[in-house]
Amino acid sequence: MVSEMSLQEILQGIVSLIAEFMACDSCLIYLIDNDELVLCASNTPHPDTIGKVRLKINEGLTGWVAQERRLLAISREAYRDPRFKAFRDLPEDTFEAFLSAPVIARNRVVGVINVQHRLPHQHTGGEMELLTTVGEQVGCLLVLARMEPTAVEAANHAELVLSSGRVTPRS
Repeated sequence: MVSEMSLQEILQGIVSLIAEFMACDSCLIYLIDNDELVLCASNTPHPDTIGKVRLKINEGLTGWVAQERRLLAISREAYRDPRFKAFRDLPEDTFEAFLSAPVIARNRVVGVINVQHRLPHQHTGGEMELLTTVGEQVGCLLVLARMEPTAVEAANHAELVLSSGRVTPRS
C-alpha cells in the first residue's frame, strides 16, 4: 500500500501473502464493475481469466457475500451449496472448502476475497478475522488508489484526525 507498485501488482501480492499465510490452495479477489464482480487477482496462474470471469452481484457464493455483506465459511463440499455457481475456466470450483469476505470501502461493498482449499478445512476464528481485516484494508487501498498523490502530500493528517473528534466543552 505504500509502494510505487501498480494496483494490479499490489492485489497480486495480497493474494500471494494470504495464500501463503493461510496455507490455502487458492485466493481470488473480485472487484465490482457496475453490477458485476470481476476476477482481478489470483494466486494461481489464470492469466486468461483475469478481467474475464464475471458474475452478477447475486450469483454464486461470491455474489452472495457481496450482496449480503457477510463472511461465508464452508468447510466441505462448497460446490454442493445451493448458492454455488460453477465456472468452467476455474479449477477452484471443484475445491472443498470456501472462505469469503467482502471488500469494504467507505462502508460499501466494492469486491470480495475468496480463499479455497482442495480438501475439507475447518476455518478458524483467526482465519475468518484475518480475511475480514484484509477485505477492509483492500477497500482502503482502493480508495487511496483513486486519490491524487498531491492530495496525500498536501494533507495535514494530524489536523484531519483531531478536527474530526473535537468535543465542545461542557459548562
